[in-house]
Amino acid sequence: MPLRHIAMALLVVVIWGFNFVVIKLSVAALPPLLAAALRFLFAAVPLVFIIKPPKVAWQLVVAYGFAFGVGLYGFLNLSMAWGMSAGLSSLTLQTQAFFTMALAFVLLGERPRPTQILGAAIAFAGIAVIASERLGGTALLPLGMNLMAALSWGLANVLIKKAGRVDPVSLTVWGALVVPLPLLALSLLVEGPGTVMTALAGFSWADAGLIAFLAYPATLLGMAIWSWLMARHPASVVAPFTLLVPITGLASGYLVLGETVTPIEIAGALLVIAGLVVTLLRSRPRQTI
Repeated sequence: MPLRHIAMALLVVVIWGFNFVVIKLSVAALPPLLAAALRFLFAAVPLVFIIKPPKVAWQLVVAYGFAFGVGLYGFLNLSMAWGMSAGLSSLTLQTQAFFTMALAFVLLGERPRPTQILGAAIAFAGIAVIASERLGGTALLPLGMNLMAALSWGLANVLIKKAGRVDPVSLTVWGALVVPLPLLALSLLVEGPGTVMTALAGFSWADAGLIAFLAYPATLLGMAIWSWLMARHPASVVAPFTLLVPITGLASGYLVLGETVTPIEIAGALLVIAGLVVTLLRSRPRQTI
């Protein structure tokens, strides 16, 4: 992999890690579901008038939009608004790899490798360790919401695979167009019309800057670079870079927000990362003599 391509992959890792800090700031400034709706409104408009629709059934585009937008970022924003830290969110969300594996088995008939099953078991043991510190109070609910976000991301990954060879940027933009109205409806229902109207009336340039970062670098630029790299290199070469996202997420949370993690959370985090590493291992074929 050329050095320039490695630098591009590392840029995506930094953007996606810092993305969690910006989400945390956005849900502090705005109602969380409204913030997610605005993120995808910014991502879709005006690019939807420039980029052609993906050459795939519209039902799949709608399903992808609901999974990636309404599901992933609806649950993620709520979990972070309700107390999940930016750094820990960046870590636990990586369980999407195992949800993707399970959903691909159920929906596509893809049988996981033994190392993938072992990796999933190790990672979810890490999640159990993290959860053990949260059983005594309301902190368990944000963790559960974060795992629901990871499940939604896994479903979105399976839908992308089902779509086949499709322009990922086009799918992202047109999928984003599906998201704002359902999330706005949920925001009005859950957060209340008064809260939503007050937030919109007080929408500032600082709020716009947060949403713009989430829409453009984090969603569109990150996806475009990542898809470009995946098209030019084996997945086994590109995929391991995602292991750095929790590291940049935890570092960003510490440097920008002053977040810290407990020893138990560190132990659980190490298990999750170990599980992700194990899933990347491939069994070597036996040599015959």
